[in-house]
Amino acid sequence: MSKRATTKAWAIAPWAIPVRAVAACAGAALCGILAVSVPAHAQTMTQEAPDAETQTAVADYNAGNLPVALKEFRHAAEHGSRLAEFNYAMMLLNGEGTSANVDEGKKWLRKAADANMSHAQYVYGKMYDDGDFVARDPAEAHRWFLKAAQQGHVQAELALANQFLDGRGTMRDNQQAFVWYKKAAEGGDMTAQYVTGSFYERGGDGVEQNLNVARAYYAAAAAQGDPAARLKYQQLSTQLQQKGKPQAQSQ
Repeated sequence: MSKRATTKAWAIAPWAIPVRAVAACAGAALCGILAVSVPAHAQTMTQEAPDAETQTAVADYNAGNLPVALKEFRHAAEHGSRLAEFNYAMMLLNGEGTSANVDEGKKWLRKAADANMSHAQYVYGKMYDDGDFVARDPAEAHRWFLKAAQQGHVQAELALANQFLDGRGTMRDNQQAFVWYKKAAEGGDMTAQYVTGSFYERGGDGVEQNLNVARAYYAAAAAQGDPAARLKYQQLSTQLQQKGKPQAQSQ
């Protein structure tokens, strides 16, 4: 592939806490992500509406009342709110409203992941993939990415595809990589759209070469602002026109 996919950790929903930078800036999973919400195509729902206490905690967090929000998230987490478990974990890991408490933060993040919250599963896997707060363990990361990806978590699908492409935490399998890149592409991920287009342009690994389909995926990535995808789209458009083939963007 001419472009390797990358992953980012995002907040899980419009009402969720952003994953802010930790003091030590240990790695991408928990560092430097300031988005309050995710793009519409990348949102991962909590699978239940937030309870009133969790909503109040989010409001206090957004207002800068971090110690109050921390207590409210903890209380809601202790009553089984997965969103509160996740947000409480993030505050503990990032030292917001309190001194950082990595062990306690990991405990609550694992609770949310075990409760089948896909974004918690993704972030938990990302910690193991990057070696943030834990010993690096790509196989353990793969297990959690798979759980989240099977629920349609786009970033987890992308991370899983990367692992299959690299043979990291699992056997190298380009066909499986393509499956998960395509799922992430269909979920709207720009990088996955580019990589999926590359698979169709090249062919092989169980993928039948189809320049029209490749062009369509490049167009989708270009529409999101990927300059490399725009160039590939233009190149394939010219190539198809010269061959006299239709340029329909259908599969």
